[in-house]
Amino acid sequence: MADISRLRRFVAGMTDHADHYHGDEQAMVAGSKLLLADLVENDDWLPDQYAIEGDTYRQYLLHCDPQQRFSVVSFVWGPGQTTPVHDHTVWGLIGMLRGSETGQRFEIAVDGSLAPGENERLEPGDIDIVSPTIGDIHKVSNAHDDKTSISIHVYGANIGAVDRHVYDPATGAQKSFISGYSNTAVPNLWDFSG
Repeated sequence: MADISRLRRFVAGMTDHADHYHGDEQAMVAGSKLLLADLVENDDWLPDQYAIEGDTYRQYLLHCDPQQRFSVVSFVWGPGQTTPVHDHTVWGLIGMLRGSETGQRFEIAVDGSLAPGENERLEPGDIDIVSPTIGDIHKVSNAHDDKTSISIHVYGANIGAVDRHVYDPATGAQKSFISGYSNTAVPNLWDFSG
């Protein structure tokens, strides 16, 4: 059984941070980045049931703030899996825990089409930021064709309930979606018996 005390400390730190800075995106991102860096520094805390791959990538809810000021999820990428081009509509941080992933950023061009931007590869301990204010549209893939990769994401909302968009990379056409979560139960942060 994984020792989730590191996750518990992260959630407590995020709650304190949100109590002081919710509504200030720049402050939320800066403080959340420090907390997330500490969380993904060690790979000894994620319970096995939130690290299971499937036919498509999985998004497991680890915690959602009761006021929905932030949520924490583990993204599990099977070999070669990828997302469609999508946005988030809120700030978010991606911290690499296991394996690696690549991200292809996109911008909406004047004519409404998508213009490819930077490619980035995340290795364990690396953190990336997305936000409507700095760039929010991307496509993410497991960088490995032969092993699972896992990243921990923190968003400025209950991301599984946010109305977001997928994009046709050729035309830029948008389609709304709400992602939901792959799990029906979250880790019990308050069980101190383990």
